[in-house]
Amino acid sequence: MTGTTAGTGSPAQARRAPAHAPEPPPAPPRAPETVPPTPTPTPTPTPTPPARTGAPSEDRGTAPAEGAAAVASRTPGAAAAEGAAAVPSDGPAAAPSTGLGIDPDDLPDGLVVADEHGLVVCFNAAASRITAVPRDAALGRPLDQALPLEDLKGHRWWALTDPYGGLATRRGQPERNLLLPGGREVLVSVRYVRAHPTGPVRRVVVSLRGTEARRRTERSHAELIATVAHELRSPLTSVKGFTATLLDKWERFTDDQKRLMLETVDADAGRIKRLIAELLDISRIDSGRLEVRRQPVDIAAAVGRHVHAHTTGGQSPDRFFVRVHPDLPDLWADPDKIDQILGNLLENAVRHGEGTVTIEVAPTTATTDGEKGTEVTVSDEGPGIPEESMGRVFTRFWRGSKRGGTGLGLYIVKGVVEAHGGTITVGRGPRGGAEFRFILPVGTPAHLL
Repeated sequence: MTGTTAGTGSPAQARRAPAHAPEPPPAPPRAPETVPPTPTPTPTPTPTPPARTGAPSEDRGTAPAEGAAAVASRTPGAAAAEGAAAVPSDGPAAAPSTGLGIDPDDLPDGLVVADEHGLVVCFNAAASRITAVPRDAALGRPLDQALPLEDLKGHRWWALTDPYGGLATRRGQPERNLLLPGGREVLVSVRYVRAHPTGPVRRVVVSLRGTEARRRTERSHAELIATVAHELRSPLTSVKGFTATLLDKWERFTDDQKRLMLETVDADAGRIKRLIAELLDISRIDSGRLEVRRQPVDIAAAVGRHVHAHTTGGQSPDRFFVRVHPDLPDLWADPDKIDQILGNLLENAVRHGEGTVTIEVAPTTATTDGEKGTEVTVSDEGPGIPEESMGRVFTRFWRGSKRGGTGLGLYIVKGVVEAHGGTITVGRGPRGGAEFRFILPVGTPAHLL
């Protein structure tokens, strides 16, 4: 039985092998599930959209059509905006910049972009305003025709610089003054965008700026030079004349005559010194380098000194009225700068005003957080300052009358007051004249608080 069982078991196992052998035929129906058929239907589209892994083949097939439709439906303005947004970066990094939604027309400066063929693809509103060339007339045209620039010698600038040729290491052109047709001046800077450092130029990005602001600065500098030259000429002429006369004819003059001449020379030298000091102060104010060396200041005593200087210089004591309120807070300020402020304001009132000059010193609140301060008011009884001129009083070269002066004093006063953390205003006084009021915070040093 054992042998029979063993014998019959072995053929049964042999017979089961064929019985299991036909089971693979059902495998072919499952083959599509286990063996991915994806490579079979998609040999051609697979290289096209590497970023759309797992998308149906229909989507991959229609994506290029959608892209073509988008390109075909783009307006020139949209294409220009996309080109402008992609200018700063190369390759795939350009996509994030376009997603910011930056419109070239939002830029304050003119922007002109030309592609690798030299055709203008972006011409924003500022460029159209600066060049007086309509956008539609510039887009699609060669760069040298849409933006015909010449240097100050009359040479055609694009032919000289040759942005698409020349050395492959060039990155652009620095800002310079160039001329548009008709002789209009414009500031131009250029950047060459390359795919790699020594590759061909992919884009030429041109920035345009008007010269109005620079012209105003140059005009201001020219006025400053003219004012300084005029103010220096008179005292220098006097100094030169008196010293030459004394040297040539010393024995012919009496001691009183010599003294008068030397006093005149000394006064003119002091005038020159003050003018040079004003110029230095203007330079420091404009550059933010005006130093304030704080120490305790008795501002009431400083007012008294300046009034005394004017009375000893010939002014009547009755022309000045000083009112000092009690309980003034301790003031920490630069004594020399305080003298400069008071000197300018009093001289302005005496020279350009009339009647009594009133100086009032009172305690006040200097800041919004309640910090104590000192308020000084200087007013006169003259014609005052016209309403339309009050906004220009603290600018350079403003003169309220034709009675002399450089027109720099009030500009310096404002700069010095603000350097102390204070404020200064101008208005009409109670008796019709000009009224200047400045407020200085206590300014106690931090180590004493």
